[in-house]
Amino acid sequence: MSAMLSPAEVLARLPQQEPFRFVDEILEIDDDHVLASYRWREDADFYRGHFPGNPVTPGVLLVESMAQSAVVALGLYLLEREGPEEAHKLVTLFTDVNVEFSGVVRPGQRVLIHGRKLFFRRRKLRSEAEMRLEDGTLVCSGTLSGMGVPR
Repeated sequence: MSAMLSPAEVLARLPQQEPFRFVDEILEIDDDHVLASYRWREDADFYRGHFPGNPVTPGVLLVESMAQSAVVALGLYLLEREGPEEAHKLVTLFTDVNVEFSGVVRPGQRVLIHGRKLFFRRRKLRSEAEMRLEDGTLVCSGTLSGMGVPR
């Protein structure tokens, strides 16, 4: 196995960029899990229409944030561990999801995303993931998958 990437190096390699990156920081990462955070920007344009006067972060964006952390970031880390020469030839894509919602995220709130590897083989990663508010309130949880594909 190759050398480990630091959390900052993994974050720098995420293909998603502003305004569509929903990971501010990777707090922990290893062969089995990732812990990341994101603060939902109060001035994000989508809040104007979802829902006017009582804005709520769209569920699809919560799923995207979990995928960027628990699938893409963890996948980049694991691919690099297998061999950096191959990792640079691939991009990690989100492929499927089964998520249950149990709370809401308001503009300005910070969430913590925890992903745990269920399996990683043949460039396919399945992770169990959950998103919680800073106070520990569960927002959503489920399984997400992705795979490394040639650029």
